[in-house]
Amino acid sequence: MKKTKHDQTPRDNLPVSVRKPELPPRPQSLPSSPPRLSPRPLEPTDVPPPPASVQPESTLAPGPNRERDLYQIVAQVGEGTFGQVYKARNTQSGKYVALKRIRMESERDGFPVTAMREIKLLQSLRHENVINLHEMMVSKGNVYMVFEYMDHDLTGILSQNNFHFTEGHLKSLCHQMLAGIAYLHQKAVIHRDMKGSNILINNQGILKIADFGLARFYQKRRRTDYTNRVITLWYRPPELLLGATVYGPEVDMWSVGCIMLELFTKKPIFQGNDEIHQLETIYKLMGTPSVEEWVGFSDLPWYELVKPPEKIKNRFRSAFQKYLSPTALDLAQKLLEYDPAKRITASDALDTSFFKVEPAAVLPVDLANLEGEWHEYESKMERERKKRIPQDMEVS
Repeated sequence: MKKTKHDQTPRDNLPVSVRKPELPPRPQSLPSSPPRLSPRPLEPTDVPPPPASVQPESTLAPGPNRERDLYQIVAQVGEGTFGQVYKARNTQSGKYVALKRIRMESERDGFPVTAMREIKLLQSLRHENVINLHEMMVSKGNVYMVFEYMDHDLTGILSQNNFHFTEGHLKSLCHQMLAGIAYLHQKAVIHRDMKGSNILINNQGILKIADFGLARFYQKRRRTDYTNRVITLWYRPPELLLGATVYGPEVDMWSVGCIMLELFTKKPIFQGNDEIHQLETIYKLMGTPSVEEWVGFSDLPWYELVKPPEKIKNRFRSAFQKYLSPTALDLAQKLLEYDPAKRITASDALDTSFFKVEPAAVLPVDLANLEGEWHEYESKMERERKKRIPQDMEVS
């Protein structure tokens, strides 16, 4: 995962042209016969705090008392800069887990610091709407994080045209997402990568926030300087796009607002190509902010470089009133408040009228009837498969 240095100038950070999106690494095919893993659990004491490094060969050596072939890989369900994610079956209990393989090839100095941070953070979290890290394990020099398995992610589900959430389902998912993020913020954790593919849902309709690779503990009383190159572009708040490096949990709330609207409309609402285009996309929908509306707007590092050329009217409510009820619109608008200081908190969002009026929140248990399991990875593979089918062979 790339790191952005704080000593870069705003102009250095700004893109000079529209960049082509980076393609994900080519997925590695699974062996014809699923491999079986012979793990040893990694105890919390095995993972020292940064900046010390862990040598896999010594610290993560297999233990003699652990049964062999504990997990059998079933399928690959994800891939990223961190490595691969697999669905695997526990050969003793028959239960499924998710194995996140930590990429080690480029780590000459030992265990990846980013993975170490994620492990330490996850070990401190326990909430029904936050993914649960069961254990760490090592097999044949590879290190895996073992998570509870979730059948789908939000991006995968929304790609299925044959499934539709009711308003009660949508209210339940929004409530669960806000409950999870409220817990994280109460524990002084900023997620910094809230997006559809990191919102996992099982067939019982339970939602869990996942992927804490960019998450950080923050100091509630004293704001710290962070990189602004976090949060996937389409979900990144305007203050980060304008160069802010001092921020807190309010950056997650903008992302939650984007996800909420994506739930109701079944598509991302701000689809920019780069940072400048992303800001323009936000302005076209939310209007251009004034210095009165957003105190400190003109003081942000990149304001003079990317300030709006003209005044644009806010058309948020007219654009979404056919998708959301008035109380849902009110909440979404508070989540997408320009001024971070005025943006609603997760705990306050849970207390809004949206969750108090009919229809009541209902768990989307109908997901059990959805054919297949859908994550962003499967959705991409399905789209690529359809592209490979010659047009004359497609059913009209």
